[in-house]
Amino acid sequence: MSLLFSPFEMRGVTMRNRTVVAPMCQYSARHGVVNDWHLVHLGRFALGGFGLVMVEATGVSPEGRISYADVGIWNDEQAKALSRIAAFLKDQGAVPAIQIAHAGRKASTPNPWRGGFTETEAEKPEVAFEYWKPVGPSAIAHSASPDYQTPAALDAAGIKKVVEDFAAAFRRADAAGFEVAEIHAAHGYLLNQFLSTVSNTRTDAYGGSRMNRMRLVLEVAEAARAAWPSHKPLWARISVVDGKDGWTIEDSLALVPELKARGVDLIDCTTGGFDGTSVKPGPHYQVPLAAALRKAGLPVAAVGLIQDPLAAEAVLQSGEADLIALARGALEDPNWPVHAQHVLDKSETAYKLWPVQAGARIRDKDRVLGWRGFAKA
Repeated sequence: MSLLFSPFEMRGVTMRNRTVVAPMCQYSARHGVVNDWHLVHLGRFALGGFGLVMVEATGVSPEGRISYADVGIWNDEQAKALSRIAAFLKDQGAVPAIQIAHAGRKASTPNPWRGGFTETEAEKPEVAFEYWKPVGPSAIAHSASPDYQTPAALDAAGIKKVVEDFAAAFRRADAAGFEVAEIHAAHGYLLNQFLSTVSNTRTDAYGGSRMNRMRLVLEVAEAARAAWPSHKPLWARISVVDGKDGWTIEDSLALVPELKARGVDLIDCTTGGFDGTSVKPGPHYQVPLAAALRKAGLPVAAVGLIQDPLAAEAVLQSGEADLIALARGALEDPNWPVHAQHVLDKSETAYKLWPVQAGARIRDKDRVLGWRGFAKA
């Protein structure tokens, strides 16, 4: 068996293989509540054989959403709707996971496909349009674009509320049936904003030194671990570098042991998220950063244009990462794992990853046509 399609166990949860669907915002919720689009969007990845499927960045508060159309988990109605997704993912063999997030100064922005706030007055009630003043570590806008406002700098009470909101979100995620939950501290959102000197110019206990800038992330990790059951893994997603030299790989290497000490089990490695980021994408472009962070003492997930099954297997075999995550690659091919297993494991056992309703039929088709493992040498 290939390493990619071997089980991965952490605390009390076992993934059937080492493939992950990374969180991807759909901008399709109303009042933070998921709907049939989210069920089908995420459910197809479980049917496609992924080991773990993660719900998009899910706001801990109304003001913590990236846009008015983002998913939330600050009330029980939202958690109940999410429980339907968690149950379906688990029923289809995937570990149900969720990313818990606060957008900070990147909140209250337009849906990306609209090209700005183009909603008419007639449309606004239909899409549950909202617009609000974002918050951040400092009163510095993400960019000069009119899509971004200058945020209000969080005061002590506001920071305390953020921590409490994260804790409440993790409790609701547990009640909704998710088995893995991830702290979103990447891509230039609130926790990442506190980490980076690009966005954090505070002079109090949450700014200045690296340890001060790490303080909020570590407080959230402590609160999350206390709220999240001990038998369930807690992940953290971080931008290993912010691409602006405000947060560096050396900083990330210092952060990982602190997160581990507070009960974080895995680091989901990514980059960037700040205006003008200089990180240039290309095949496997973030794998070296994941490999570097793995040496800091925690398992890591690598993401970023990892498309070829043989190359994904090589990343695991070389010890550069423990899990392989796909985002846009999964959108392009929701059946990536079942296709990849046929490349790596050519026996008939590869057909077992297909849903029971499809596996035997795909096998029979391949046998008749002489495809995949039935191909003649």
